[in-house]
Amino acid sequence: MLLLSAQQIQEWDAFTMQHEPIASIDLMERAAQRCVDWISANDFSDKKIKILCGKGNNGGDGLAIARLLLQKNYHVSVYILEFGARGTDDFQVNLHLLHQLSSEIYFIQSAEFIPVIEKEDIVIDALYGSGLNRPLQLLSKEIVDHINLSGAAVISIDVPSGMSIDKSSKGNAIIHATHTLTFQSLKLCFLLTENADHFAALHVLDIGLHPDFLQSADTVFEIVSQQQIASSIKPRKDFSHKGNYGHALLIAGNKGKMGAALLAAKACLRTGAGLVSVNIPKEDHSTINTFLPEAMTTDRADEIAFHQYSAIGIGPGLGTEKHEKIILPLVLEEYGKPVVIDADALNIIAENKNLLQLIPADSIITPHPKEFERLFGVCENDFERLNKAIELSAQYSFIIVLKGHYTLIASNGKGYFNDTGNAGLAKGGSGDMLTGMITSLLAQHYEPLQAALIGVYLHGLAADLALENQSTESLLATDVIDAIGKSFNYLKD
Repeated sequence: MLLLSAQQIQEWDAFTMQHEPIASIDLMERAAQRCVDWISANDFSDKKIKILCGKGNNGGDGLAIARLLLQKNYHVSVYILEFGARGTDDFQVNLHLLHQLSSEIYFIQSAEFIPVIEKEDIVIDALYGSGLNRPLQLLSKEIVDHINLSGAAVISIDVPSGMSIDKSSKGNAIIHATHTLTFQSLKLCFLLTENADHFAALHVLDIGLHPDFLQSADTVFEIVSQQQIASSIKPRKDFSHKGNYGHALLIAGNKGKMGAALLAAKACLRTGAGLVSVNIPKEDHSTINTFLPEAMTTDRADEIAFHQYSAIGIGPGLGTEKHEKIILPLVLEEYGKPVVIDADALNIIAENKNLLQLIPADSIITPHPKEFERLFGVCENDFERLNKAIELSAQYSFIIVLKGHYTLIASNGKGYFNDTGNAGLAKGGSGDMLTGMITSLLAQHYEPLQAALIGVYLHGLAADLALENQSTESLLATDVIDAIGKSFNYLKD
């Protein structure tokens, strides 16, 4: 699914009007009807509905929604932000039609005209849509603040007013919606943590925009689909053997952190690697041998013949002591093939930025936001961090897996969001097993970008399927690892 800019969304509307063809007023009517269908299905018929409209096309949507709700005998009053402009043509048409049905149409010319909103009311926010490109000020800001303080349930149309869809609105006045009814497709703003409290429950309404537009649309960001992942997974051949699926080496674990090595190794095996070796301190070999007999161990004090391994993952529970600071540059300089770099390995690089230049081409780094900022500098907001990841993925030859609720995989100046996973992953061990999973896929000779995309998707999907037996509160990394098999089978169905 492509994530379109505000301009591209307008172009999609125009393309639909030209190629369906359909008049703009009829397309607005279609969008309004989808909203009314949703409102009717959620049964707000016993509530007083107050619709606040701007004079753009988002306001026109609000007026059309008001008319359609009145025809269903809802109790509706409409309040229009009056700032001197006449309003768009479609806004004016819908205002004329509404006047024929209702006298409860009011204009907010100054703060004293802002309506009283009771906690029991339903507010429909149709003030500003996806075309907004500046912070709300003066009367607009006062209205938004008033709605937010009312305690009433708010339904925002397309986007909560005050939120930009493709740049940061952090610190600006934004509606706190209870529900957001967005049109046709997800927008970038809905994938970012900084906006989560504003759009709340998100509902994507299909308004029939012409699908052919997407064939020629060029975007930086997209959401990875289940079909993309399912079609990328290689079936295992009946006459294959362990050598066909690679030998993965995980350089992980240290005193007090052997759990990270165990989780990474078990996830690596569950994701299909033929052989897995874990490079750990000599005194900890028994931990792996006892709790994960399917894995092999190598001594961290030994010289490592890197060339014998199909893929290497380094970092989970590694530590940042003297020996670990020696082994990481050796891996980066001597291995010569893509490496998965996580956790303490990233922290070592953050202390010595020159190591960035040594990372082999097509390697995969997997930072969470704080690790990302330690590597590349503090970001003021989520949009800045995303854009920096995209720029860096074009500047360097490695892939960046920027972990979050919607993890971003940045590669060669393009960004791929993952939409599997849940809050149960907000727990220790989740990143360790992801490192193991991606390393496993690299060992099985998936292309690095494929390995990153599939690994992140399977990681989230396994967490989702594990909720059949757990809750987000109780979910453990081991529960997710045990559901990796379910996630493969799910994609095969």
